Amino acid sequence: MTHDHRPEILRYTAFSADPAGGNPAGVVLDAAGLDEERMLAIAAELGYSESAFLTERTGEGAYTIRYFSPKAEVPFCGHATVATALALAERDGPGALEFTTPAGAVPVSVVREGGALLATLTSMAPHVEEVAEADLTEALAALDWAVADLDPALPPRIAYAGARHLVLAAATRERLAELDYDFARLEALMRRLDLTTLQLVWREGPEVFHVRDPFPVGGVVEDPATGAAAAAFGAYARELGLAPEAAVLTLHQGADMGRPGTLTVELRAGDARIRVSGTGTRIG
Repeated sequence: MTHDHRPEILRYTAFSADPAGGNPAGVVLDAAGLDEERMLAIAAELGYSESAFLTERTGEGAYTIRYFSPKAEVPFCGHATVATALALAERDGPGALEFTTPAGAVPVSVVREGGALLATLTSMAPHVEEVAEADLTEALAALDWAVADLDPALPPRIAYAGARHLVLAAATRERLAELDYDFARLEALMRRLDLTTLQLVWREGPEVFHVRDPFPVGGVVEDPATGAAAAAFGAYARELGLAPEAAVLTLHQGADMGRPGTLTVELRAGDARIRVSGTGTRIG
């Protein structure tokens, strides 16, 4: 245990070029001397939904990465992955990276487009499963949503692309905007089902969606821009035939929190994995 090691803690926002938008994350590029207790303490001190820690360099552009919310370690976090990739690209230049996460290997490419850096992560193989009726009833009760608030064209499912998310589609933008849920009740359900967030969705058009992500298991009310959930949603959209085998979806998130961001979700024919892209910037 090496509590005397004081790493440089960077702060980045992901999925927005505006420091006041997107989802902020802590990034520690040299966490080799930190134990779990110290990483959790740093994440809690920052108070962001997640922070990322590179614990080992395993090769050229290859690293072992861990993610912590203010309350616990999580297996995979998309926005902190993007933030870390952008931090590495600013230090070392754009290129190909590979992160070994607790959930599996996550390749990331960073390119420069029009002066801005753009990171694209590739998820691990996703899957989608049914939701038990009793669990759906409990989720709706915790959210204070009625069955009539759901969009029948987008049925509830649990989707995974590195972490598990319950996808619930709102019938109206107004329903999505009014988020006032029972924190403890939803947290208890999510722990029982091993969920990282709820992916609440409203479909604006065939390829445009607005999303919100309650995150009580991480100790925060809501996540402003959720890359892991975006990847899971891409798998959901393809599984349910909401998008063709090859498609690009745009997810708008964070506007209701005053931190607007944009996540681009790409589906490729012949590849089950989901790609999630976004820009970002350093805070401070």
